Amino acid sequence: EKFQYILVDEFQDTSGTQNKLVQLLISYWDKPNVFVVGDDDQSIYAFRGANVGNMTSFEREYRVSEIIKLEQNYRSHGNILDCANGLIEHNSERLGKVLRTDAGHGEPVRIYEATSDLAEAQWIVEEVKSLIGGGALRREIAILYRSNAQSRVLEHALFSAGVPYHVYGGLRYFQRAEIKHAISYLQLMDNPHNDSAFMRVVNFPTRGIGAKAQEGLQDVARSRGCSLYSAVQHVAGKAGTTLAKFINLIEAMRFECSQLPLADMVQVVLEQSGLLPHYQAEKDGAERVENLQQLVGAANLFIGEEGFDRHQPALAGPAIVAQSNLAVAGEVEVLDADAPLQMVMSPLSAFLSHASLEAGDNQAQAGQDALQLMTVHAAKGLEFDAVFITGVEQGLFPHENSVNEQGGVEEERRLMYVAITRARQRLYMSYAQSRMLHGQSRYQTRSNFLAELPEQCLKWLTPKVSGNWFSAAPKSAWDEASEVVSNRMSAQIAQKSTGWRIGQGVRHNRFGEGVIVGVEGSGENGRATINFAEFGKKVLDLGVAKLEKI
Repeated sequence: EKFQYILVDEFQDTSGTQNKLVQLLISYWDKPNVFVVGDDDQSIYAFRGANVGNMTSFEREYRVSEIIKLEQNYRSHGNILDCANGLIEHNSERLGKVLRTDAGHGEPVRIYEATSDLAEAQWIVEEVKSLIGGGALRREIAILYRSNAQSRVLEHALFSAGVPYHVYGGLRYFQRAEIKHAISYLQLMDNPHNDSAFMRVVNFPTRGIGAKAQEGLQDVARSRGCSLYSAVQHVAGKAGTTLAKFINLIEAMRFECSQLPLADMVQVVLEQSGLLPHYQAEKDGAERVENLQQLVGAANLFIGEEGFDRHQPALAGPAIVAQSNLAVAGEVEVLDADAPLQMVMSPLSAFLSHASLEAGDNQAQAGQDALQLMTVHAAKGLEFDAVFITGVEQGLFPHENSVNEQGGVEEERRLMYVAITRARQRLYMSYAQSRMLHGQSRYQTRSNFLAELPEQCLKWLTPKVSGNWFSAAPKSAWDEASEVVSNRMSAQIAQKSTGWRIGQGVRHNRFGEGVIVGVEGSGENGRATINFAEFGKKVLDLGVAKLEKI
């Protein structure tokens, strides 16, 4: 009786329960006055219980006499809106509207195909730098992705290029809790006497070492003036037994990984520490699992960029051995600060140092003009002059789980609609032929959503390949499809020149000048063997090594 007039905003995001509450509030009146506002094309929270059907059922249940469609758009240029309209019209469960603008067609929507997720990230960085060079503000440029795990490669490329960025509505990759746990385990592999790393994971995942046992261990360590790791042997009783099991776990992993290269070590640690099983068992742990698996790719990328031998054991390097021998002799070695990392650190130590830098102070501060990175869900309600939508691939956007969920693909299409309509002036969409997913490199195909965009609004920055690479394989059989498309992709890539030739003089920022003596592969996936004047032969990935022709 108290509420004679009801207004509900963002009605497309209401759940069945919330809709029922509205019905109860107005049930007192024979002719209720209820007014709802919403955009059913932007209903993207089904995972939180939102029911897009509330919009269409409202019209039917209340015999709505008038629907006011707000179709005039004051944000985006025409080509961007036409792409949004062309995409969303493929959804069946909608009230229907067509966005229009008086701002003109504007720039075409640019589509880019990269050979890999690394090449995609590097292309985006170059485009961003070009926009900034033309006067664009970094804060008016956004990079959107479907999954949080995709940010790792993008963050690395931006960090390496010195472009300030901010992760909106979330944490940077190396600041995420699950990654901090993994890094702590790796730090214990590198140095078991790292007390801060020890304390972070001694009881994570839970292994029965509570606060009382941890406090007792810290007391013993302080009284004996030793590390927590060393103090365990002096702890008696049940706590001592449980702590000893943790020590045995660390020692067992160190022994198993003693001869493993970095990426293999990371995989072993993720599994045997219990981190992967722990998050795999969590109801909402899928995203954390994907973040952890990206750490394997991060390790691989680091090894390639820094010139380490990919087969070198992660726990030992030439400098480690040299320093140990000098310590025994009572001598002190002074290391050149500009020396290559592999000359002064083990692969694991160097990787941990790099992770610390990426997670540390070299990032955008509050109020600084910084590039904006975020998931598409986090982008709702925001707008930018230029927007990059990354990973526009089948299985990623739309997500591979959507095909098994009722209305899943339509929900993904609405999510893409939201992503597209964040752009005011420029919109870029990119996809990669291969991407690190679930801990392994997988062959990808461009999203079907791209085929739903009006061709006259698009500009393909790379040649458009007709058909889908996965046409001969079931769309849901991702692993089986990899083998089918491998030969096709190799044939396509082989026709592209790396741009480098044997006998070419080059300069590397760490190894100095050298001459290319061998080239294999093609494009950004190519590798070059280079004979450097000071460091001899090195095999570098052309997609990540920063080489300058001389």
